[in-house]
Amino acid sequence: MDTRGFRDKVFVQFARVGKALASEKRLELLDLLAQAPRRVDALAAESNMSVANVSQHLQVLLQARLVETEHEGTQVIYRLADDSVLRLWLALRTVADARLAELDQIKREFQAEEQLVPREEIEKLMKRGKAVLLDVRPPVEYASGHLPGSVSIPSYELEKRLGELPKDRPIVAYCRGEYCLSADESVALLRKHGFNAVRLEGGWPEWAIEGRKTER
Repeated sequence: MDTRGFRDKVFVQFARVGKALASEKRLELLDLLAQAPRRVDALAAESNMSVANVSQHLQVLLQARLVETEHEGTQVIYRLADDSVLRLWLALRTVADARLAELDQIKREFQAEEQLVPREEIEKLMKRGKAVLLDVRPPVEYASGHLPGSVSIPSYELEKRLGELPKDRPIVAYCRGEYCLSADESVALLRKHGFNAVRLEGGWPEWAIEGRKTER
């Protein structure tokens, strides 16, 4: 049995995944695809990259089998290959959060320090009708999957649609996950207008990967 030859070959394959992840732009694309499948032009608009650059990054992710494609007419739609890719992305974030002091400093600089509503608690509140769950992600992401009973008002429309929300119940906002500021900004806006608003712990990807009930 050629142990050395075996290890040399398998670690080359492991490195394919590592190399695919070794780009902040490709990680951002994985984060976007964790929300919903998208076309190249939509990914380019969300990531502030050119279509050509996004296409090149997607080819690297395809070669590492981290994303897959499907066709809708003449359009090519990209999606995460499966839940193991989402778990990999969330695990990478968890390790970075635990080991990198720089990341903690960035979070303190940009995110408001406040108590978050645990995911387990929001399920109880929703069952008793004690809270309004607000999804502030773009509509395409809400349509792809969302927390049960949540209301969709994208963060960029929130100020114009405040009249659709009640003031007699707490409003719990969520967005793309722990490292998304849309929920923080939405909570600040709601509080400014007299709403009792808080943020949910984590967001869509953390909720989905835990196997909790979702809606489409």
